[in-house]
Amino acid sequence: MLPVDWDLRLVDCAVRAPEEADWAFAQVVFISGMIVQKPSIMALIAEAGRRGIPVVAGGPYATSVPQDFEQGGADILVLDEAEVTLTPFLAHVKAHGLQRRDSCNPALRFEAKGEKPDITVTPVPRFDLLDLQAYDAMAIQYSRGCPFLCEFCDIITLYGRRPRTKSSAQILAELDALLVLGWRGGIFLVDDNFIGNKPNVKKLLPELEAWQTARGSPFWFDTEASIDLAGDMDLVAAMVRCNFSSVFIGIETPDEDSLKMTRKHQNNRMPMQDSIDLITRAGLRVNCGMILGFDDEKPGAGERIVNFVERADIPTALVSILQALPNTGLWTRLSSEGRLTEGLTGIGQTDLTNFIPTRPAEEIAREYIDAYRKLYAPTAYLDRTARQFLRLGLNPPFDLPSPVKVTIPLSRNAAQRRADRAYVWRVARAFTIVTWRQGVVRPSRLRFWINLWRVGWANPSRLTTYVAICAQAEHFIPLTNMLTRAIEARIATMPDDRRGLASRHDVGATAWKKARTAP
Repeated sequence: MLPVDWDLRLVDCAVRAPEEADWAFAQVVFISGMIVQKPSIMALIAEAGRRGIPVVAGGPYATSVPQDFEQGGADILVLDEAEVTLTPFLAHVKAHGLQRRDSCNPALRFEAKGEKPDITVTPVPRFDLLDLQAYDAMAIQYSRGCPFLCEFCDIITLYGRRPRTKSSAQILAELDALLVLGWRGGIFLVDDNFIGNKPNVKKLLPELEAWQTARGSPFWFDTEASIDLAGDMDLVAAMVRCNFSSVFIGIETPDEDSLKMTRKHQNNRMPMQDSIDLITRAGLRVNCGMILGFDDEKPGAGERIVNFVERADIPTALVSILQALPNTGLWTRLSSEGRLTEGLTGIGQTDLTNFIPTRPAEEIAREYIDAYRKLYAPTAYLDRTARQFLRLGLNPPFDLPSPVKVTIPLSRNAAQRRADRAYVWRVARAFTIVTWRQGVVRPSRLRFWINLWRVGWANPSRLTTYVAICAQAEHFIPLTNMLTRAIEARIATMPDDRRGLASRHDVGATAWKKARTAP
């Protein structure tokens, strides 16, 4: 959406840090990110300021907490959704140029003031600015917004409760752009709830299926959705025909009372384990998110999470400690109760709650790291993954047409054939690394080979995907070790008043401050 005559360079700090040549290139720095990336973002703004380069900030973090960016030294804030706020910003640049602001002046702000754009006019992203070889999957966006009212989630405050979608033609144009650039393999639809607008999704999927079939199914898709997906098997069947591979579901907790407390009512409408079983048997792998620290949560919540994940045969469960995000219903309620702690210094996997929880913070922290240790013990992870693949897509609750053999059309040009060979090489290399590490080096190697044989015998068409999910252990095992060290260090330095009774939810702001300063 920036002018075509601007010379752009993109640096994804999840891939590499900006180099001296990048700073020398830049006449202006645009920066975007999420709250969890605060330290990196603020360091980059400070570096740009040191070099005298103007900084324009936007994205979800800047929209939620613009004061952080103003205090951090950003010069201009382009907030909310760019389809609304970028045009007046560009008009300002055309009229006045771009320069650093005086430190005594506030940052210039461009805000949508509640307006939500029609995203059917959003252009195809500049995928050509990415180093495609650095990624396991590409990301595209189909919708914004979510119809639900989960208290802890900031999606509805950022994007609203009326899910807006792109047109089918837009999505196919984005896929065409990636195909031309040589991308093959995974594409993540980053929607916070892909099925938030079911009528439009059901219009998209037949066209997506036709696009895939005509091109030999060059992509598979992963996405996020609410668990009520299990209530619409026609929709699930359409996703499977389009080559959707997995769906991430916010389970959050198996405790029904906690789900009611946080207003995640959709998870209580039918037994969650039954829903996961339906989706798995239909052919979609389920990943999930889990949270510890809800109000009035009973001791042992971490163990209940582990037991649920094991019973549901979900290989990858991302467990987090609850943290209140700005402007959410949770943030507002906790603020009114005097339970928020100061600032946003810690919103991440190695941080504890940023509010006074209803049970001892140390208890929550120890259950958190214990859950990771149990979920990602190598043998437990391998067995859980195997059990999922022994059911995956083998007994769908609907009839599917015969699977279409994926072929590479002979009419592809030389560049496209090189891209296909590069993709095959990446897959073969990854397969070799995983089988070496897990089938030779690791003490659980016998279990790896036994489970590999079981899955290969029962579900051979999913064997490559199975090995890819086994490979995720190479992330979660070191992550577990890192989290254990970090949380143990947090516990060791935790004030006594945060370990036990002073963390009750009915402690008001005055009593909390008094407790913190007591001898």
